[in-house]
Amino acid sequence: MSRSATPQPTGLTVHQTSRQLEISFDDGATFRIPFELMRVYSPSAEVQGHGPGQEVLQTGKREVLIERVEMVGHYAIQPFFSDGHDSGLYTWELLHRLGMEQDALMAHYLRRVADAGVDRDAPMAAAAAGCGHHGH
Repeated sequence: MSRSATPQPTGLTVHQTSRQLEISFDDGATFRIPFELMRVYSPSAEVQGHGPGQEVLQTGKREVLIERVEMVGHYAIQPFFSDGHDSGLYTWELLHRLGMEQDALMAHYLRRVADAGVDRDAPMAAAAAGCGHHGH
């Protein structure tokens, strides 16, 4: 039994020009994950909220860049996005899922944007201090 069923990364490249994170895994898979997809599916509380239905819809992230990536132990990376977002820890499992399911995830994201009646490229209001929720 392997100590981890999660594929381990064998390579990681940040492509600024195409705005994609290229990641290769030891199961032979290589993915190019758009920064936008990573950013709108950030595992951080700022994006995911504190429970189901609390997710904060992210917009205006198509042009976002990853300025640098730091390793977190041997299990995750912490990307520093150009919009100041840096609180998401992306585990190998999450990155593998984002790579595997990126088309479905992007379609789901675009559907959420459409359902919310917002523009995918609309800039987001500056995040208020603390964790206040805006009423609708």
